[in-house]
Amino acid sequence: MLEMFNGLSFELGLGLALALTFVLAYEFINGFHDTANAVATVIYTKAMPPHMAVVASGIFNCAGVLAGGLGVAYAIVHLLPVDLLLNVASAHGLVMVFALLSSAILWNLGTWYLGIPASSSHTLIGAILGVGLANSLMTGVEISKGINVQKAIDIMLSLIISPIVGLVIAGGLLLLMKKRFTSSKIHKTPEERQTWDGKKRPPFWTRFTLIASAMGVSFVHGSNDGQKGIGLIMLVLIGIVPGQFVLNMESTSYQIGRTKDAAVHMGDFYQRNSAYLNQMIDLNKVPNADMPQVFKCDSKDSMSSIATVANLLNTTEHYNQLSVEKRREVRRLLLCLDDTAKKVSKLPNIPASEISDLNKLRKDLTLTTEYAPMWVIFAVALALGGGTMIGWRRIVQTVGEKIGQKGMTYSQGMAAQITAAAAIGIASMSGLPVSTTHVLSSAVAGTMLANRSGLQSSTVKNIALAWILTLPVTIALSAGLFWFGTIIFVNG
Repeated sequence: MLEMFNGLSFELGLGLALALTFVLAYEFINGFHDTANAVATVIYTKAMPPHMAVVASGIFNCAGVLAGGLGVAYAIVHLLPVDLLLNVASAHGLVMVFALLSSAILWNLGTWYLGIPASSSHTLIGAILGVGLANSLMTGVEISKGINVQKAIDIMLSLIISPIVGLVIAGGLLLLMKKRFTSSKIHKTPEERQTWDGKKRPPFWTRFTLIASAMGVSFVHGSNDGQKGIGLIMLVLIGIVPGQFVLNMESTSYQIGRTKDAAVHMGDFYQRNSAYLNQMIDLNKVPNADMPQVFKCDSKDSMSSIATVANLLNTTEHYNQLSVEKRREVRRLLLCLDDTAKKVSKLPNIPASEISDLNKLRKDLTLTTEYAPMWVIFAVALALGGGTMIGWRRIVQTVGEKIGQKGMTYSQGMAAQITAAAAIGIASMSGLPVSTTHVLSSAVAGTMLANRSGLQSSTVKNIALAWILTLPVTIALSAGLFWFGTIIFVNG
């Protein structure tokens, strides 16, 4: 881990250390900002004592990060345009990372202080979009090309749809429970049960379900939100110390061979479908030795890029055999080939079997670029888990007391948590970032509506206002910080 600082100047080494600290600080804040949602229901239904709940939640968050994979991590990274990822220099890398993280941290802390359950995912995505927009305006690139528009649309759809799904399914689940258990104790609040039989805790199986679903929410939160921190750290490492992290230096000769073979087979795929593809997208460009090499993704470079990758990796058994510049070139070419293949996969009239083959080739193509060292995963897990155990009280109070006009019943807690755990878990497996805050808050609101408890309009307005303002505020803040940092530290 510490060898990444070897050969760096003092200034660059300090910048790298600060950047990594900022990422871990963001994850720490995410822990006590978002994970409070996971324990709010078990605390307010008296299923677990508060401090036991947050410690257990922190442990399950750590486990979720360790077991969560990297699909969401690189969905976040690829929200930035490929050209910006390819051409980022060390100074630009520092400015980009500090701009997006500073804006995300400031908004998260502000909404936490006010006790508003705002989304850390929403915040981070807004910050990344702001950097991409600022970069396009400063370089004269079309805004439509300055950010990964399709990826942004996909992520925003998941953020919009998931709370609606949470509200509807949680409300429906509660209605089913009320129909199945008509006169059960599970439909009482702790205060109502104490008046009825002198007990506050939920019945055994209800308590077990509440605790299990709360830990499930914590686990899937770790697997989803923890990956965002992993993606950010990889963005830092690739931008600032590319020689060590542009490719997975632990890759085996078999994995490198799979990468090369994927490129070769991708070329065969293009040749096999050339009659159709030549009408839709240009994959060939006549080489011109007089033109300087510029690393921009252009579909016309695809066939020559495939030949270059095959040549560079033909006799390579370990990436140490390649110079730093060759490693950077391989990464750039692989990213561009994947970018073009993604566009090709969305063209109409290509047989489904061929699209399936192309998507499998894309996975092998990025096998040695979309990775994370274990120390990165452990660091994020500890930061997220540690943050969970601190500062949770403000958000818990909002979710538990201020969404509905009446107290939360045991059955409402179960319906909300089961829905949130399932929705976030499915999103993580699909590689889509979603908001734990929005999913669980909307699920609680759905149970309140289904129970005819009514909603507290002031809290709902605050949550909705935070949802509406998060994107424009973080976009403007990160764009301004990126512009200022570029002027002062890069161009100055």
